[in-house]
Amino acid sequence: MNFTRHVPRMLDDEHRAHLELLAGVERELGRGHDSPSVAAALVRYLEHDVERHFVFEEQSLFPRLAEFGDNAVAALLTDEHDSIRAVVEELMPLARAAAGGSLGASEAPALRRCIVELVERQVAHIQKETMALLPMLDDLLDEDADGELASAYAGA
Repeated sequence: MNFTRHVPRMLDDEHRAHLELLAGVERELGRGHDSPSVAAALVRYLEHDVERHFVFEEQSLFPRLAEFGDNAVAALLTDEHDSIRAVVEELMPLARAAAGGSLGASEAPALRRCIVELVERQVAHIQKETMALLPMLDDLLDEDADGELASAYAGA
């Protein structure tokens, strides 16, 4: 999609990068391949990108949706964030172990299961945001708000 505002474009670009990373994680770790470098990339993603993205949306974007009467979208996406956070919490120690080369054979099935859950939830979530949230933001944000939010997110 082509967005006119900075914030939807930034989030769309980030979504595309997340999907690419998740495809690589699923291809390697999700299929049982031993790949510490892919596991390390997953750890970085889980530690930094996911929460940063969610917090920005929840604190800076969803309240704006609520102001304009779109509480249902914000509530749905927040529920999905919570669901994804639960998977991240379970996945994080497993991904760290895989990145450090210390994942035990008995832990490998849990790693694969968590990766499948994360990918399924994130892909569905990103699709909803791309089809609903980002177009709404493109219409909702004026030039000043868009610039301020884009600067704040870029500096976060």
